[in-house]
Amino acid sequence: MSEGPGSPERFDDSELLEMTRQDPAQARLLRKSLEELASGRGGDALKEMAQDVLAGRSSLRDAARVTAYSEEMLTQAAPMTERWAALSDAEREALAAEGERQIAAAQAEIDEERRSSLKDGGKKSRHDGRGWSAY
Repeated sequence: MSEGPGSPERFDDSELLEMTRQDPAQARLLRKSLEELASGRGGDALKEMAQDVLAGRSSLRDAARVTAYSEEMLTQAAPMTERWAALSDAEREALAAEGERQIAAAQAEIDEERRSSLKDGGKKSRHDGRGWSAY
């Protein structure tokens, strides 16, 4: 499950796409959540887990099966579950709408990146492989 510190293996977003049913916006938000955890926001255990996942040393699914990580996730989720249960239907709907706005914003960001890369597609980079010759 774990590679050495200099591991050439890197995190592959395809796992996140699979987990989000090929939704790139939700996959991006999931990756940002992992980056938040890797910064230490969720405590040391989740920081370690997220760093391992982002470094490609573990898949997210495998990491979630590690008892120390899953227990910490449950511990951290308990207060959120209690707060959710205490919310009114209107408050839940407002939070759901905010989540939809975040997904839409992530999708807009992805769309803009694609448009920019298409605009820049006509520019040749020094190492694009086109026109190279040994002669």
